[in-house]
Amino acid sequence: MTVRLLLADDQVLVRQALRALLELEDDFTVVAETGRGDEVLDAAREHRPDIALLDIEMPGLDGLAAAALVTEHVPGTRVVVLTTFGRAGYLRRAMDAGAVGFVVKDAPAEALADAIRRVHSGERVVDPALAVATLAAGESPLTARERDVLIAARSGSSVAGIAGSLHLSEGTVRNYLSAAIAKTATRNRIEALRVAEERGWL
Repeated sequence: MTVRLLLADDQVLVRQALRALLELEDDFTVVAETGRGDEVLDAAREHRPDIALLDIEMPGLDGLAAAALVTEHVPGTRVVVLTTFGRAGYLRRAMDAGAVGFVVKDAPAEALADAIRRVHSGERVVDPALAVATLAAGESPLTARERDVLIAARSGSSVAGIAGSLHLSEGTVRNYLSAAIAKTATRNRIEALRVAEERGWL
């Protein structure tokens, strides 16, 4: 039986190398690929792959949001997140989005091929070290709105700029930033953003 694959990664060289590597396997065929997260759902609908391999960091829509859309609208496609970022928070969010596999890019090629076959057979596959780290790290303490405000702060926007982009009052933005700073045990929003990103909470 041939496993039909969709590849989504914004780095062209990585995507091409991944395609070449996977197509060395007799039972894999890549039926579609894209470099944008907001093109994943359309590709999945058009090509109906068995497995969608999604990177996290992509333009248009991140891989976790794309995973949720594929899981909801193309339930016959099982999602595996394949990423450079082996962060505990990402794993928890990937599972919440419906992904059934999470593999870091520095895993051996044989491990990725094995993960794809196991997911195709109905198993859930997670990088073991990351699973342990996720259990140790616990849940993200940030609320959805605190996450939104920190993400908006990535661009270096002022409080007024963040408030405008999120349709919130400046006072509300300050409150969310203060809460995020307290929950990350940091001194300012730049440090809070760094800690939240390192832990995969964003």
